Amino acid sequence: MRRVLWQVLVLNALVALAKLAIGVMTGAVAMIADGFHSSMDAASNVIGLVGIKLAAQPPDAEHPYGHRRFETLATLAIGGMLLVAAWEILQTLLERLLNGGEPEVTPASFAVMIATIAINLGVTLYERRRGHALRSDILLADASHTASDLFVSLSVIASLAASALGYPWADAVVALVIVFVIARTGLGIIGQSSRVLADEQTLNPDKVTDLLGDVPGLDEIVRVRSRGPADAVYVDIDARINRSVTADHAYAIAKAMKERIRAEYPDIEEIQVNFAPRRDGPTDYGLEARAVADALGLSVHEIVTIPQQRGVAIEMHVEVQPGLTLSEAHRQASELESQLKERLPDVRAVLTHIEPANEHGSPLMLTDAALQLRDQALARARELFPKAEWGSPTLRLTMGGYALTMRCGLPGSVSVDEAHRIAEQVESALRTELPQLQRVTIHTEPLDEPDDEV
Repeated sequence: MRRVLWQVLVLNALVALAKLAIGVMTGAVAMIADGFHSSMDAASNVIGLVGIKLAAQPPDAEHPYGHRRFETLATLAIGGMLLVAAWEILQTLLERLLNGGEPEVTPASFAVMIATIAINLGVTLYERRRGHALRSDILLADASHTASDLFVSLSVIASLAASALGYPWADAVVALVIVFVIARTGLGIIGQSSRVLADEQTLNPDKVTDLLGDVPGLDEIVRVRSRGPADAVYVDIDARINRSVTADHAYAIAKAMKERIRAEYPDIEEIQVNFAPRRDGPTDYGLEARAVADALGLSVHEIVTIPQQRGVAIEMHVEVQPGLTLSEAHRQASELESQLKERLPDVRAVLTHIEPANEHGSPLMLTDAALQLRDQALARARELFPKAEWGSPTLRLTMGGYALTMRCGLPGSVSVDEAHRIAEQVESALRTELPQLQRVTIHTEPLDEPDDEV
């Protein structure tokens, strides 16, 4: 981007000097005005270079969101320079009207104006193409600034021709038109930059809400806010999810939301998702049971809610580590029952079936739909952690859907905590993104010792 502005700066400076020199020598106010206009182009290039250098600095303690706004401030300054140029030209025009005088038309005047038109056309097309490619507000603003020179230069040629034919007043009329063009362009740039600085909404909230409407696990989008220029948009989303969703599950929901937004709007700089629990919806006893079990380091499946006269009873299978004594396994299950009753006052009874992990009966005879679900889950796991070795996916029927087990091979040097984190994150993501999976169990094992589970 800086290279583009340096090239344009040199060309604009040469064009401005040529116009001003010939305009002063011949007394053509319109040509002098156009020279001022071109000098503002060069000045805006300098401002743009300074703004881009400041904007490129990384975030720091005083500017945690980065320095991107400096480019917007530089763009605003370009608009201000245009208004200054318009005022200077207007003053020169008033002086001509009050004191009189006629411009001297020479072949050099036409030669300079024709040459500058060719240069400005090339500069405008080049800056606009690079501005769109780099999605730079400052290049697009400067291209608009330079583009106004084309109309202005054509008007100056017309005024020179009219003056040569005996109509010297055409010089003043064209100068007045140039003032209007410059002022209009400057106000437009100032308006656009001001909207960015005032944090005007960048994305359409309704479109973002519709885009996220069917994200699994997401109950409601409360508010969507966005700000910033087109190439560096910041998005804040407030959403509601079930109160029993675990932290890992919420992370998977937020990740799915961000992926959808970035796929639709590739120039997003940052997305912040804030979750609040939904309090007014019906209780999801399955999610509640999983949340309590996750906090205790247990796994549960085949959760059944049984209505009773003054509440509900919950029946579930609880997985414990193989090799535990019956007393220890019963203690863990009792703690799960106690905390679930404390969390949900309308739960009158909790019936748990204790079983060692990985003991869930025979595999399912897979239909085409089940095969597709299994392969989709395996592909997603590989996408989430491509460095792990994923395999042996097995589906089994469970209450209301499927239970999936899968093997995850990791280097033997990986800690147990890290292996558990990876398994938990993938399990939560698969349950969120594939609602047919009521239970996901991932068995981690070292790659160099495939018979021992991590």
